[in-house]
Amino acid sequence: MKELDTHSVTVNKWKAASASKTKVEQRPNLLKQDFSTTGLNQKWTADMTYIQTKRNGWCYLSTIMDLHSRRIIGYSFSKKMATDLVLKTLESAVKNRTITGDLIIHTDLGSQYTSDDYNQRLTELHIRHSYSRKGCPYDNAPMESFHASLKKECVYPVPVFENYETAAAVLFEYVHAFYNRK
Repeated sequence: MKELDTHSVTVNKWKAASASKTKVEQRPNLLKQDFSTTGLNQKWTADMTYIQTKRNGWCYLSTIMDLHSRRIIGYSFSKKMATDLVLKTLESAVKNRTITGDLIIHTDLGSQYTSDDYNQRLTELHIRHSYSRKGCPYDNAPMESFHASLKKECVYPVPVFENYETAAAVLFEYVHAFYNRK
């Protein structure tokens, strides 16, 4: 960052209002905050974050991280927060990976990750699904940390991205040219 003459900016988070007061169905937490691995493709973690643009409003970044390398192995950026977004991210992660053994992917309880389509695809790929407890970001700490770093180093220094295309180009550059090369 020093070479590029950039700096990080920290912004206080806002708390999103819950869309529903219904009780969330309990799902298995296989990781239980154990992020250790002995090799690649044992434990992955996934999440989404919001990116604001002037012309297109809120856009959504979905990412998957391999907990062994701590690299982003799959991501997708979209104008819509839908199950297709996380499915596309999953496909980008598995495209160049050999999945053998006992792979676990850990997500939150968002509707995209609890959808039948997403869980059916995980079953087809022989990937076990682990979920964070409701309201516990510590269960997905590595991914929450990545999104916090991305926003401090790449998003918040820019007042607001002009449009979706500009944001997509900057996010691509951050993931491939900066974060995954650490």
